[in-house]
Amino acid sequence: MQTFVTLMIFIICYFFIIIEKIERSLIAVAGGVLMLLLGIYSIDRAFIHYIDWNTITLLFSMMIIVSITSKTGVFEFLAIGLAKLLNGRPIPLLIMISILTAVGSAFLANVTIVLLLVPVIFTIVRILELPAIPFLIVMIIASNIGGTATLIGDPPNIMIGQAVEHLTFNAFLIHLSPIVLIVFLSTMSLLSYKYRGKLTYNATLVAKLQKIKTTSYLKQTPALPKSLFVLLLTIAGFMLYPFIHVDITTVALAGAVLLLLLTYDEYQIDTILKEVEWGTLFFFIGLFLLVGGLEEVGLLDELARAIVYYTEGDLRTTAFFILWVTGLFSGFVDNIPFVAAMIPVVNEFKAYGMTNLDPLWWSLAMGACFGGNGTLLGSTANLVVAGMAAKEKEPISFMEFLKVGLPIVFLSLVISTIYIYFRYLIDF
Repeated sequence: MQTFVTLMIFIICYFFIIIEKIERSLIAVAGGVLMLLLGIYSIDRAFIHYIDWNTITLLFSMMIIVSITSKTGVFEFLAIGLAKLLNGRPIPLLIMISILTAVGSAFLANVTIVLLLVPVIFTIVRILELPAIPFLIVMIIASNIGGTATLIGDPPNIMIGQAVEHLTFNAFLIHLSPIVLIVFLSTMSLLSYKYRGKLTYNATLVAKLQKIKTTSYLKQTPALPKSLFVLLLTIAGFMLYPFIHVDITTVALAGAVLLLLLTYDEYQIDTILKEVEWGTLFFFIGLFLLVGGLEEVGLLDELARAIVYYTEGDLRTTAFFILWVTGLFSGFVDNIPFVAAMIPVVNEFKAYGMTNLDPLWWSLAMGACFGGNGTLLGSTANLVVAGMAAKEKEPISFMEFLKVGLPIVFLSLVISTIYIYFRYLIDF
């Protein structure tokens, strides 16, 4: 009975999130609180086991850094410089943004890069009077694809890397960067073609753009060098993760506290905290609670065991099954708890006589990361962009993203299936 009630709460909450009639953060938190009231899990388990405070803290810290840095005008400076460099041509801008997002997501983590680039996008589209949604959707998709390439690019990769000792930073780069490049080029070609009609070149606006003095947007205050120093120091900390072994959440939190201390004379903490995307953070908390309910009653574990049952331990069948189930499932439920449930299951395949589990690990990583493009709920980066867009009065509709994201997921999984077969399974 408890399992049925949990599943119904989850489905009903997701339904209201999808139709977007009520604020989604309120729906998600209400669903989590209802599970607490019904005793599906205790408040201790909710706060200790199911809410991913690492993710919440990382987001909170980066929001503070981005908020203070944005006050210096550096994002406007970069945006106008980029737009002028490309002569205001929309499609080249779209492609350049996607490349910056993908590369940045691989080495800085996709959540970090979208927090940095969303303000740049809004500056560009307002100057050139372009629709923001195509740029935001392309950014989301590029962030999930690019984040697949490295150990630190996406949380599922970090979890897999921590669980399997020999899957190092370089191993992820060697095994996943080729498929990421193929999927990225295929996807961006399709999206550039799709949005070519909506992104039109306006010679008058471009002429005005070229007359703008880029440096005039920089505010020559003590906060400018301080915020740039802390931002670059934080990014360096992310990139040095394989060497210093300090997790990115700790680095981000240290950066946020340092920047607050350095700019205390210019910006009051209360003012900065008001600019934090609290709705996005509470939506994450609610979402973690909803998925935690599924985990508490064993639904995620049952799904994982079903994979073992239906594949009968065959390596080729198992690899493809993990890829597709993880890919499709991750589009609708945050991939972090599902990957957490799958890691011990994959390890259990050693009992079936499998000596080389690497194809299964790569299938799990590709499915979880590429699958995040399925819906706005599929990954942390998606939700962050959606939250920032809503604050800028440019909300991304759940269905609008679904129509673009779901076909991209299918394309990514088809390409991944071919890649896995020829790289790892052809000799089996």
